[in-house]
Amino acid sequence: MLNEANLIMRSGTAVRGYTQNEIRPLIVDQLAVRFLPHSVPSYSAQTVLHQLQKDFPDYSYKEAALNPTNPADRATNWESDVIHAFKNDPKLGEFVGLRETATGPFLTFARPFRLTDKACLACHSTPAAAPPTMIDLYGNSNGFGWQLNDVIGAQIVSVPMSVALNRANRSLLAFVGSLSAVFVVMLVILNVLMHFIILKPIQEITALARDVSAGKTDVQEYPVRGSDEISSLGRSFNLMHRSLQNAMRMLEGT
Repeated sequence: MLNEANLIMRSGTAVRGYTQNEIRPLIVDQLAVRFLPHSVPSYSAQTVLHQLQKDFPDYSYKEAALNPTNPADRATNWESDVIHAFKNDPKLGEFVGLRETATGPFLTFARPFRLTDKACLACHSTPAAAPPTMIDLYGNSNGFGWQLNDVIGAQIVSVPMSVALNRANRSLLAFVGSLSAVFVVMLVILNVLMHFIILKPIQEITALARDVSAGKTDVQEYPVRGSDEISSLGRSFNLMHRSLQNAMRMLEGT
C-alpha cells in the first residue's frame, strides 16, 4: 500500500514537472490576456490524478496548502497539522499517520512542498507582482506572501484503513491456503512412502506366512533388502521358514 501511495505521489510530481517545464512556457504569453489554470503545476497534477482515481477509487490525492491561490486547495484542519509538522521539522521528509473519520479510520501518507523555485514568486509574492489575469480569476486575498524555501503545503494521499485490513486478510488467507496445500501434499507423500516402505512389505510377508501355514512347500523366501526393521522381520521370517522346512524333512525321513 505504501508503494502504491508513493507511486501516486511520484506521478503527481512528474505531472507538476512536465507542466512547469513543458506546458507553461508554451502558454505563458497568453497569461496577459487570460489566466489558464492548466499552467499551474498543482492544478495539472490534481486534475490528472483525479482521472487516475477512477482506477484507484480507494485512494485520494490532494495538494493541500496553507495559503493557496485556489481556495479549493486550502488545507483542512488535519491537513494543516500535517503541513505544520513539516514546517516545524525541516528534516521530516515524509509523514505516515492514522486518522479517525466519520466513515472509519484512514491511513495518510504525506510529503512536504517546499518553495525552491524563485519563478513561483512572480505569482505568489505580492498581488502587485502577480499577473492581473490571475487576480481577476482568483482575487487578491489568497496565495500571496510565500517565502523562498518555506513549506507551503503537502502532497497528501489517503486510503481507508479497511483497504489495508482487507488486503492483509487476503494475504493471510492466501498464506493459510498455501500452508494447507503444502500440508496436504506432505500428508499424501507420507502416506505413499508408508505404503511402499512399511505396509506393502508387511503385506507381502503376511501373504508368505499365510501360504506356509497352509502347508505349501514351494513358498519362496522373502527378498531382503537393506537393514531396517522390515528387513529384519523378513530375515526372521526366512529363518523360520528354513527351520520349518528342515523340521518337515526330518519328520518325513523318520
